[in-house]
Amino acid sequence: MKILVIEDNESVSQMIGLFFEKEGIDGEFVLDGKVGLERAQQDSWDCLIIDWMLPSMDGVTICRTLRKTGNDVPIIMLTAKDGESDQVLGLEMGADDYVTKPFSPLALMARIKAVTRRRTTKEMETNPLLETVHFRVDENAREVFADGVAIENLTPKEYDLLVFFIHHPKQVFSRDQLLERVWGFDFYGDDRTVDVHIKRLRTKISGIGTTVLHTVWGVGYKFDESEEASS
Repeated sequence: MKILVIEDNESVSQMIGLFFEKEGIDGEFVLDGKVGLERAQQDSWDCLIIDWMLPSMDGVTICRTLRKTGNDVPIIMLTAKDGESDQVLGLEMGADDYVTKPFSPLALMARIKAVTRRRTTKEMETNPLLETVHFRVDENAREVFADGVAIENLTPKEYDLLVFFIHHPKQVFSRDQLLERVWGFDFYGDDRTVDVHIKRLRTKISGIGTTVLHTVWGVGYKFDESEEASS
């Protein structure tokens, strides 16, 4: 996950940064409002975390500007303002959620997962066909084709795992991250469950003649269809 944080309080940014490292999130931190808006427009992000009060440009203005240009990236506002009218204003300007200071990293992480999950669901509803080098997935029908051949014997969780990887190409996920993102918060099983599902998936999609589910030793797994990865 790639997240831009626009926050002028360095201690808050450091706290978020340490938690991002633990969660395996690629975070970029900007202290100034105008610079933050430029970075938000220059790159593609999974989520923006924007402080309400910032030097040179406030968070609400950043949010409103992005939405006017059609940028639909999930936005979470950080604010010391706990009045209902302020929270409503932030949401009306296009923010997806807000977190009131002081906050815990766990609470922020829960909001991040919620807004990014809603975006993924929306994308699936509007564009149910997913195509890559080797795969075509109809997410409405839950059908997978590998090089034009239907893969009909996938279990529901094998399907969920494969589609999750396809949605996040070349990103490395630990077993714990996969359990959380694919199996859910309420899963209490062994992380070797992931290894078993990866092994079965590799067998069932072996007909494409190349490896796409790669083991990153000491870290986890990634989905990569490039020739460099396969070699």
